[in-house]
Formats: sequence, structure tokens, C-alpha cells
Amino acid sequence: MYFAVLVILLHCPSLKAQDSVITINKVELTVPSQKVKNGMSIELTCIVDISKSASFWMQHAFLFYKDDSLLYNTTSEQDRAHYKIFPARFADSGSYKCSVKANGKIKSSDDLDVQVEGLSQPKLTALKTELKEGEVVTLRCEEPEEKPPFIFVFKKLLSSQLPQVKKKQELKENFASVEFPVEEGDRILRFQCIAQVNSAVGSETSEPSNVTLVTVVEPFSHPKLTSKSPRNITEGDKIDIVCTTILAREYEIEILIQKDRRILNSARGQNSLTYSAIATVENNGNYTCKVELGRVSKTTSMHIVVEELFAKPILTPSLTDLDENQRLSLWCHINGSPKANFSIIKRPPENGVLLKTSSNFTIQAQVNDTGSYVCRAEIKGIIKESNPVQITVYAPVSEPVLSVANSSTEMVLGETLFLRCQSMSGTPPINYTLFRGNRLIHTITVFNNTYAEFRDRQTKLNNLREYRCEASNRHSHEKRSSYKMNITVIAPIRNISFGSLPHGEVEDGGDINFLCIVGEGSLPIDFRIFKQNDQKPLFYESKMETRVVWQKKSLSKQDAGKYFCEASNRARVTVRSNLLTVKVILASWQKGFIALFVLAVIAIAASGFWWYWRKKEKGNNEYLLFSGSTAATNSTSEKLESGQNHYTELYPGSGYIEDSESPVKSTGENKGSDHESAEVEYTEVEVSTSDPYKAPVKKGTDTVYSEIRKANNDSGENRHSRIEGSPDAT
Repeated sequence: MYFAVLVILLHCPSLKAQDSVITINKVELTVPSQKVKNGMSIELTCIVDISKSASFWMQHAFLFYKDDSLLYNTTSEQDRAHYKIFPARFADSGSYKCSVKANGKIKSSDDLDVQVEGLSQPKLTALKTELKEGEVVTLRCEEPEEKPPFIFVFKKLLSSQLPQVKKKQELKENFASVEFPVEEGDRILRFQCIAQVNSAVGSETSEPSNVTLVTVVEPFSHPKLTSKSPRNITEGDKIDIVCTTILAREYEIEILIQKDRRILNSARGQNSLTYSAIATVENNGNYTCKVELGRVSKTTSMHIVVEELFAKPILTPSLTDLDENQRLSLWCHINGSPKANFSIIKRPPENGVLLKTSSNFTIQAQVNDTGSYVCRAEIKGIIKESNPVQITVYAPVSEPVLSVANSSTEMVLGETLFLRCQSMSGTPPINYTLFRGNRLIHTITVFNNTYAEFRDRQTKLNNLREYRCEASNRHSHEKRSSYKMNITVIAPIRNISFGSLPHGEVEDGGDINFLCIVGEGSLPIDFRIFKQNDQKPLFYESKMETRVVWQKKSLSKQDAGKYFCEASNRARVTVRSNLLTVKVILASWQKGFIALFVLAVIAIAASGFWWYWRKKEKGNNEYLLFSGSTAATNSTSEKLESGQNHYTELYPGSGYIEDSESPVKSTGENKGSDHESAEVEYTEVEVSTSDPYKAPVKKGTDTVYSEIRKANNDSGENRHSRIEGSPDAT
């Protein structure tokens, strides 16, 4: 019984485990609306559907995410959980989801996109609400409940025109600050701002912020410009111009009076300024009073007219350009002929030199009287000057000198000739004219005591060119001419050619004539002949001709190579010819000697070969003689005994043998069907024999004639041998 109870107790946990089995079927995230107005709420509901093996209570873990970042988590036994975002801002826009964990299992919902429309209203504040002209307004626009990045737009609202706008981007903060200058005339300023945001979920613009007011205090009043002079101002009257302003408090202002761009008077730390002068025509014009403090500047203008007391005097000369020692007269007068004090002044110097206190002036003009003259007139303390009159006294030009810039009277064709013409005395401006022959080339005007430089390019060959120059100024005398100068034009070397006779090949020990010809160039011409890679010329000659001939004698193998010619003249340009190849070959007698030597060598070689062949043939015949004699004896006896159909003739000292197996073979075997007749070859062999059973007492010489007869038949070849020997032959 105890065993049964134990089994039941052990079996109970497994039954309980089987009862708590679950599976998460679905997780869903819902929201009343996926588009929410800014400031409203976002209510998220996460619902889970779970299947269980039995009915039991269990805890669920609900996790809420935004853009995969955990926002909120809670635990509940219910099948749903809620999460509320209030107030909803643009930064709350994004992708939401929820996950549920239960009994070790987890499942997530699908993503749910929620869009928050609009931005909250930004807040605008001013660092100071009361400023004076010339200062700056510092503004701060803030979005406290939104998240960056932002673009803040600040506006200065103007009643009669479009607002002034400034933009500032802020990536990390939810506020931005800018400055607006306070300009002249500003009294009450109105500012406003808006915020803009751009993100992956879209872009939004906020409602305008509150309007911020800034009051501007005027540090000083608009300046006032007045004149204490008579209503109709005439030259000689006193002018008093006064500029005043009113200060709101003690400021270090700057006040000044100016006419056009010229400042007439200025002061600092005062509220008034005066300019005084004796009126002249030059005082006519527009006057401006300006008051400045920091960035603030206020101006006032007025126009003053001054009537002329007398006209500007007029200076009249007898002549403006005159010769040296000629009479010069000057007259000074005023239109209307009022009574005035006149004086005549010469400049330079800048202040002038008083010549005479009178209305006329006469002198015998000299060169140093050249200058600017004015007439000065004075009435009631008013002094006026006439317009200046330029007087020039001319000294005559001296005879000009013509020279070459490089001091050479020679020039190269195609180059530019530089000529200088100068008169050592004479009042400028001086006109210099260059002539080539009777042809005018060019005219140059010189305004100081220097030379005129002319350029003339030589394009045509002319061995001699004549130049001269003329000089003149405004003096009444005639033009002066220089001496004539002759310039030699040199033509550079062109079209050089180089040859030889004989051309190309010369026998060893022979002579060669080199010919160098120039197509164009001024004489004399320097000719040089070189061998290639040699620094020193082999030949040099300066000639008054366009060609040169040089003979080089007794050429050897060392003289073979490439040659060239160079030509130059006073143009200092060296021209090189083409390369000429010279070969040194053997002389005729050398060729004959070599031919004889070669023939002798060939003859000696042929003789040696013939001797060697004869010696070799003799050795072969000795072998044939010995072999043929033995074979003939054996064959004769065999044939006599066998009774074959062969015939043999024996003569004293000779034998005739027919043997088809003879070791002596025909040298003219049948090689075709053309051989119809037999061919016979004879070979003479000298044989030395001795008796093998006797002492070598006697020596003899046998002559063996081997006759080889060839027949054109199918049975083979018939060979006949005839041996002729001395009478003592065996």
C-alpha cells in the first residue's frame, strides 16, 4: 500500500506540468487613431490571445516599444495592457509595437505607425525690453516640449513693409538665440518666431509664438542745421553754419559738419557745432550735419548759395609756344572791368613766384621761362586766380646723331636693326624721323631729353643700305638732319650640299675629291670638312666663293667612314651638310694578288687530295690482288673437277677466271633498263709476293688486270679475271 501511495505522489508533479502548458496564438497592438493632433493623447492597447492546457491563472509581461526602443513594461493576469502618452508631441511620431512574455514564451505584435500632426507653440523672450538706438535686441525662441533638430525663424514685424527675417538651425538644443540691431527711427519693436522640424516621419511647422515688444529710447534728437549769415550771401560776407542736437542723457556723441565729402569741423561730447568762413563762390554747395553714437547716425542737410562779387580773372598770353629770345607778353583782366589789385605769378613752385604786381607782363623769353602762369586779382579781401596758362619756350634742336644700338654696322638678313637718333640740345617734345634712302620709315615723338629708338626689319638682300634721321620741335627753324649711315646686310648660309668624286667607294691608296657647295650666303664663307665624331676639322678654308674642293690623297682603311661639311660667314650661323659615306676598297693589284693566292691554295689542295686518293686506291688494289689470286686457283680446280659449262684459258704467267662470287664487284651496276651493252673496267694493281716456305731471296712484281664485264640479262653478272704476272709467278 505504501508503494502505491509513493507512486501516486511522484506522478502528481508530472500531471501538474501537463496541466500548465500554453501557447501564444497572437499579439495585437491597437490605437484609437494613427493620426493624433499635437497636444492630444496616444492610447496604446496590447492584446494577447493565449491557449492553455487547463484553466489556471498566470502572469503576462507586456512590453511597449517605439522604434525598437523600450518605452514601458507591466505585468498583468489580464489578456491586455494599456499605455498612454499625454500630451502627444511631434517627437512621439514613430513605429510602435508590443511584446508579451508568458511561461517562458514571447511573441510580438506587428508594427503600428502613429503620426503626431503639428508642433507646440514656441515661446519667444527678449533679453532686454528697453533699449536705445544703436544697441541690439537679443531674442530667444524655445520649444520646451519638443525635441531637436529645429529650424527657428525670427521675424521683426514692421507696420509698413515686409518683416525682417532671420533663420537659425539647432541640431542639439530645443532653443536658439539671434540679435537684431536697433536702427534710427525705431520706437516700439515687435518680434515673433516659429519653429520648423524635418525628420524621417515628415516635416511640421509650429504656430507663431507670442509677440514680444521692445521699447526704443532715443539717445539724441535729430540734428538741426541753421545759418546765421544774411539771407542773400555775397562773396566777402561771413558765413556761420550751426548744427545742434538734444541729448536724452549725457552721451559721448560725435558731431560734425561737412561739405560734399570734405569734413569742415567736428567735435565730441558737445550738443552743438559751428562752422565759420568768408564767403566765396567755392562755398556754394550742400552742407551736412551728422551726429553719431555707436551704431546710430543721424544727419541733416542744407544748401547755401553765394553770389559772385567779381568774375575769375583771365590771363591772355601773346604766344604759348615761342622761340628762344622771342618776346612774350601777358595781360590780366576781369570781365566788367572792376577795379582790382592784379599780380602775375609763375609756377612751379607750387606757391608760385611773383613776377609783377600789375595786369601786364613782358619779357624776352628764355628756355627757363617755360612754365605755368596765373593771374591773381583781389577785391575786398576776396582773391581769385585765373586758369593757368602753359608757356613753352623752345630752343632749336642740334644736329641729331644716328647710331646703332649694338655699335655694329653689319646686320643679318631677317633680323631687326635697332637705330637710335638723338639731338643733344633742343626743347622737347622733339620729333625724330628715320629714312631708309629717301623712304620715310617711322616718326617718334620724345617728351624728354632722351633718344628715339627705331626698329627696321631686313627682309630683302641688299648689300648696302643707307639710313639717316631728322629732328625737329616747335621752334621755327628748319629740321636738322644727321649724317648718312651705311649698314651692310649679310645673308646667312643656306642650302649647303656635300659630295665627292669618286662617289662612295675609293681604292686603297687612291685619292678622293670632296666638294662643298653653298646655295646662298654673303661672302667670304668659311668652309670646314670633318670626319664624323672628330672635333678637329680635316680641312679649313675661307673663300670669296660659294664652293670649295679639297683633295684627300692616299686613302687607307682608317679613312673609311662618314664625312660632312660646315659653312659659316659673318652672320654667325653655322650650317652643316648631310653625311657622306666613304668606303675604301682593295686596289686592282691587291685583288689580282689575292686571286693568284687563292688559286695556288686551291691547286695545292687539289694535288694533296689526288695524292691521297691515289695512295688509298693502291692500298685497295693490293688487297684485291691477294684475294683474287687465291680465289682464282681454288675456282679453277673446282671447275675442272665439276665439269661445269665454263671455259678457262691458261697462259704462261697468266690466268683467266670466271667467278660469280668474286670479291671484286662492278662499279657500274645495272641501274636501269638503258644499259644494253656490257661495260668493262680495268684496274692495275702492283703486288709484292714471297714464298712462305723459303727465305725471302727474291721479290717480284705482278700486274693484275681485273676485267669486269656486265651483261644485261636475267641470269646475273659475268665477271672475267685475267691475271698477268711475271714468269716466276705461281
